Amino acid sequence: MSESLQSTSHEEAGADTDHIPPIVQFLPLQKALDLARANSLWPLTFGIACCAIEMMAASASRYDADRFGAGVFRNSPRQADLMIVAGTVNLKMAPIIKRLYDQMPSPKWVIALGSCAICGGPFDQDDNYAVLQGVEKIVPVDIFVPGCPPRPEALLHAILELQERIKSGSTNATRA
Repeated sequence: MSESLQSTSHEEAGADTDHIPPIVQFLPLQKALDLARANSLWPLTFGIACCAIEMMAASASRYDADRFGAGVFRNSPRQADLMIVAGTVNLKMAPIIKRLYDQMPSPKWVIALGSCAICGGPFDQDDNYAVLQGVEKIVPVDIFVPGCPPRPEALLHAILELQERIKSGSTNATRA
């Protein structure tokens, strides 16, 4: 009699466990890596013009980009995964920016900060021989932040938008 009770209790227990959600859910490895990459962006210390002041303000105590996981600015491109091009890109500076971008390990992302980096800003003229009319001509840009100069809040919003894109896997991070 006790055997029949035990078998009934095991059958009922097995039926109940089908509806219980698992306590530990496993993520695919790529999703886990994307989540870790998104929450630990390491920008390259690279300011060219007046937009660099706003980039510095975004990482200072008032705005504190570190609370979003992007406050550890690196001095070496080999340790950074985010390039924030902040300011006017002269044609003499373009090969240096390209070299720094090529030295960054993959996956890597680029934010163009300010209208000078996006389209040349006030130097957007046909007869201008010294200013690059958009940094996307030399490196692929993920996020554009307009303004002259853009506020630190705009840069923080761009960082949060980039983090969302990295988490969802909708960035161009697979490029080499």
